[in-house]
Amino acid sequence: MTELQLPEGPLVSVEWLSQHIDHPQVKVVESKMKPIGAPDDWESGQKIPGAVQMDINADFSVLDTHLPHMMPDEAYFSNAAQQIGVNHDSIIIVYDQVGTYGSPRAWWSFRAMGHANVYVLNGGFPAWQKAGHQTEKAEWPVMDKGDFEAKMDSSLLYESEDVVKILGNSDFQIMDARSQGRFDATAPEPRKGLRGGHMPGAVCLPWQNVQSGIFMKSKEELTEVFYEFEITDKRLVMTCGSGVTASVIALAAEIAGYPNAAVYDGSWAEWGMPNDRWPVEV
Repeated sequence: MTELQLPEGPLVSVEWLSQHIDHPQVKVVESKMKPIGAPDDWESGQKIPGAVQMDINADFSVLDTHLPHMMPDEAYFSNAAQQIGVNHDSIIIVYDQVGTYGSPRAWWSFRAMGHANVYVLNGGFPAWQKAGHQTEKAEWPVMDKGDFEAKMDSSLLYESEDVVKILGNSDFQIMDARSQGRFDATAPEPRKGLRGGHMPGAVCLPWQNVQSGIFMKSKEELTEVFYEFEITDKRLVMTCGSGVTASVIALAAEIAGYPNAAVYDGSWAEWGMPNDRWPVEV
């Protein structure tokens, strides 16, 4: 088997994928995640040839909780990954139907479950299609079972008690991917019953600010974005409404040279619930 020259950083271009798509280790994975407010027909009905589908809200989430798309345990994740044919030596390329939205969540999920060789297709399916590359009907046949075994990296996946422990610790920086209005409690939360505001000490980095259309901003641009927060040598913990766009800014941090940012999985869907345990600032 020819050894691949892996890309530097967490992104691959459509040109890279088109050149390596037939390599037996390359596993193309479509991350299914419907954007908030998207119409019911948001999917194109087409896919990248040979891709398998990772349904974030179904096969790769805990279903017996009121919180949205929470990460499952190692055994559950392992089984879901094996069912779509992921092996321990797979080079996983994740993409989504709308650009770079659900794919960072898939990227972070696999990394948090111990898979190192996972990359995001910058611009996703729209970029692939725009470049004129071949597509095929979005059908998802049963795959030969893979052998991937998840090993959770708790340094990348934070729960509420982990966040509580770092509040006020200057070695950490919580970064919130929600809009400035939601962060400041001047705009309503889309999920009913949640408090407004943000975690004490958090800073606001709306996820749209790290993107340029369907693409992630360049390394140089993102370096400037993160430089403004004076976070050199700090451990980054990303949050948002439900852990999806937190993964987008975690990806941006990785590109900018701030590796291994954690994601608070419950995010504001959990922290914003009315209670006395989790403090809120406005």
